[in-house]
Amino acid sequence: MLAVVVSSCNIDETITAPDVDKYYRAATAGSLMQWSEVFEYTPAPGQFIGDTKTGGFTGEERSAADAVAYAERRLAAKSYVSLGGFGGYIVVGFDHSIDNNEGYDFAVQGNSFDGSSEPGVVWVMRDENGNGQPDDTWYELAGSETGKTETIQNYAVTYYRPSEPMQPVQWTDNQGNSGEIDYLKQFHKQDYYYPAWIEADSYTLTGTMLKARNYDKFGNGAMWVQPAYDWGYADNASTIDCAKENKAVNTFDISKAIDASGNTVALNYIDFVKVQTACNTKSGRLGENSTEIFDIYDL
Repeated sequence: MLAVVVSSCNIDETITAPDVDKYYRAATAGSLMQWSEVFEYTPAPGQFIGDTKTGGFTGEERSAADAVAYAERRLAAKSYVSLGGFGGYIVVGFDHSIDNNEGYDFAVQGNSFDGSSEPGVVWVMRDENGNGQPDDTWYELAGSETGKTETIQNYAVTYYRPSEPMQPVQWTDNQGNSGEIDYLKQFHKQDYYYPAWIEADSYTLTGTMLKARNYDKFGNGAMWVQPAYDWGYADNASTIDCAKENKAVNTFDISKAIDASGNTVALNYIDFVKVQTACNTKSGRLGENSTEIFDIYDL
């Protein structure tokens, strides 16, 4: 336990603060390099959500547990899991704690390439209460856009269930804006892009939003370009943090953890990782910008 001296009516009184390191789980020879469990999968609406042809859904996902089982099945097969539009997220845990070493500590594999980046903000958590669940404090990993005036923290988008099949998904945000996730009938035939397992007729996702960089190169919809951000994001064709052996893999340093006020937080290790779509934008026939994940693993 960690002893802390505090000022009080009793001079030099010493109290005992919780020592979260007692819940540290050292890796063993049998530990998995990859994630070991998906705890949550809550995507925003998107063209691959519910898609049985290319998205890998069965069409029978009707509960949060079904959604988690879907995500685990896909990641285990090294197939992509789409997080949909802004705010969609996935939470994974590991069978050991990931140490904060010198340099990069863990990696996230997406499907980015030059001209096609759909960045996801990455968050980390320690199991501070030792219950094995991601119910403690999330810390954002700072990236190249952190602190910029155009980066919006606590950005929230509410999505609304369409009243009829094969219709766009309407949304409003906490900045007074509104829009829609386009229904791309020429590419995807599922009835709804709205997750079938979400019972409510609307739901809100909150996170950090990056300013969109995508643009229509020729102005006629023939080629949309989605430029990379400098560093610090998943599914982002960075020239700084992409792994040499696979340019679709972004590497992350736990030392970049910050709290809600932007202050650096010293974490010796983490137990959970969350990846969340960071842009609220769309690219014509390519549809909404949605972070895709293939794998998350300890380096």
